[in-house]
Amino acid sequence: MNRKTFLQGLAGAVALSLTGIGANAQSGDPIKVGEINHYKRMAAFAEPYKQGIELALEQINEQGGVQGRPLEFIFRDDQGEPGEAIKIAEELMTSEGTVMITGSILSNVGLAISSLAAEKQWVYLAAEPLADAVTWSQGNPWTFRLRASTYMQAAMLAEQAAKSDAVKYATIAPNYAYGKDAVAAFKEVLTRLKPEVEFVGEQWPALFKIDAGAEVQALERAKPDAIYNVTFGPDLAKFVREGGTRGLFEGRTIYGLLSGEPEYIDPLGDEAPEGWVVTGYPWYDFTEEDGANKPFVDEYQARWNEPPKLGSLVGYMTAQSVAAALERAGSTESDAIRQAFEGLTVETPVDTITYREIDNQATMGAFVGTTTLRDGAGVMQDWTYLDGADYLPSDEEVKKLRPAE
Repeated sequence: MNRKTFLQGLAGAVALSLTGIGANAQSGDPIKVGEINHYKRMAAFAEPYKQGIELALEQINEQGGVQGRPLEFIFRDDQGEPGEAIKIAEELMTSEGTVMITGSILSNVGLAISSLAAEKQWVYLAAEPLADAVTWSQGNPWTFRLRASTYMQAAMLAEQAAKSDAVKYATIAPNYAYGKDAVAAFKEVLTRLKPEVEFVGEQWPALFKIDAGAEVQALERAKPDAIYNVTFGPDLAKFVREGGTRGLFEGRTIYGLLSGEPEYIDPLGDEAPEGWVVTGYPWYDFTEEDGANKPFVDEYQARWNEPPKLGSLVGYMTAQSVAAALERAGSTESDAIRQAFEGLTVETPVDTITYREIDNQATMGAFVGTTTLRDGAGVMQDWTYLDGADYLPSDEEVKKLRPAE
């Protein structure tokens, strides 16, 4: 995203223009934000995410920072462990002088940080954890989520599945909060859209410990018309390889949550499946007609000499959101930042997003398309961007899902 577009995004978010603030206008110590993530355990996502944050920070600080001060993220690695994440969060907020926390990919870690945030009354922007509990059953006034939730993305795929002739479905998902939510949401929405559907099998491999051969055999025995897949990372690679070798995917449509994201489809190379309906990030196809998407891709490539991943986009939007909230708050006090996030609107590369007051969920959407091979690599084709606001429950439904505050 070019500098002008970036500034317009902040101005749209807080009804203030930073255009007249130059770098020389900065004064005082940096405003510090604590960023906790699984930088070693999940480097394929976390490193591009970090680079997205750093690109946005460079742009923010070149234009004067926030509240006339530089914005700084302090990055910490939690090794993907909830207990370690809590320990780091406490250190950042009590000893390092950070004003809020961001980060996490794994939902169990994000939920742990969220619980701490509620207890301590610290603002936590859950950039990536997708479990619905983050903003619903375990939601709290201090936790906000950026990415489209599990329910939102599952609903997008269920909408596509409802248009097909398939009636019998089998599912495979990692056996933890995210996987459970993803299957429940897909079932709920697809059954509502197409009541005659039948779910004939469920497989629940342990996260990153999949026995792909056994899972593929079990799915084949269920004889489904279509399969809903929620595996990702190394589990996805093993599932794709075994499923392809054993013919599981032949004659069936596979609906893959996250399977079109570069982080997960790129490592598959020419083994990437074709014909899957997926959510992902088609950075390679953006044109000038796609708004701010292409400028962001161009600037990211120029800065890092590599194409962006979805994590790059999420990181960039994380820093955008933090900057907009801090500028709107006009303060670094926790309650002022919390109030600033409620109803906050931010112009981003993909769309204008809003952090809903009802549940603190942002309206960021997702790209949905079909996988194919191009030059020996998996990509998405026939894709479209779906607005997240169109795939969220009503306020009345959210009130039933979210604890009273």
